[in-house]
This record gives sequence, structure tokens and C-alpha cells, in this order.
Amino acid sequence: MRAIRVASAALLGVSALTLASPAAHAAVTENSVTSFGFGVVPSVIAAGGQVTLRVDGCNDDTRVSSGVFDPVTIPKGHSSTTAKVDWDAKPGASYRVTFTCGGESGHTDLAIAGGSGNPTHYPVPVQRGVHAGEGGSVAGFDLKEIGLGAALIAGSLAVAYHFSRRSTGEDNA
Repeated sequence: MRAIRVASAALLGVSALTLASPAAHAAVTENSVTSFGFGVVPSVIAAGGQVTLRVDGCNDDTRVSSGVFDPVTIPKGHSSTTAKVDWDAKPGASYRVTFTCGGESGHTDLAIAGGSGNPTHYPVPVQRGVHAGEGGSVAGFDLKEIGLGAALIAGSLAVAYHFSRRSTGEDNA
């Protein structure tokens, strides 16, 4: 009996790993994996715009380079810096941004807004922080859903009461 449980658990674990491996492979091919974290905000920007380059967990100076802006260095102890995207960046193109910390390198992509024959440049979103204050059960308060839930609970209590009274009455007769 114990062998069946162990075999079932092993089969379930192998199945989960097999199903998760394509997602892990996609994450590795899209952005390289490093011991330090990095990123470009925003990831889509118009030519001439300014991006924030972020790094976490690097205990050395971080050199950031790309074909769309001049190389910059994030000093040890700092987590971010900014870079200005070249005005002649090709709309619709994607440029690789490489972060080098110590002897380790990682990369991500920076897309230039517009392109595919469309001369329109999309506006750069303005960062205004998070919208806080709606959390827990307050957000998405819907009277229809609450009424339906209350009706289901009341119905289940009524059915339980009916069956409990009915079974008691049949036992006495």
C-alpha cells in the first residue's frame, strides 16, 4: 500500500516538472538568468525618451550597454540610473540591453515605439506610483454576487433543516 502512494507521488512530481519545463525554458531564452536582478523601465519607449535602468543584488559596479544609448555605469551601492535613448532609434525595432556585474552578464530587450509602417509614436506612460487603498473585500464590492451567495447559503441551510426534520420524523413513526 505504501509503495502505491510513493509511486503516485513520484509520478505526480515528474509530471509537474515536465509540464513546467517549457515555461522555464521560455523564461531563460527571453531574458537571461543571473545571480543579480536587472530591468529596463519602461520596456517600450519612443526615440529620444529616457529609460530607467535598474539592478538588484550586484555587489560591484554594473555596466549597462546597448546599441540605442551610450554605455552607463550604475555605481556599487546604487540600484538605478537613467539613460537617454538616441533620437535616431528605428521605430518598431527591438534593441538588446546588456547588464554586466563583475564577470556575469545578463540581457533584456528594449522596444522602440511605432514601426511596421506606422509613423505614430506612442506616448510614454507617466509613472505616478501605485493606486492604493482598495484591498481585501472592499475592492470589487458587488451586491448581486453577495445576494446570490446569501441565497445559496440560505437554501443549503433550508435543505439541511428539511432533511434533518424528515429523518427524525420517520424514525419515530
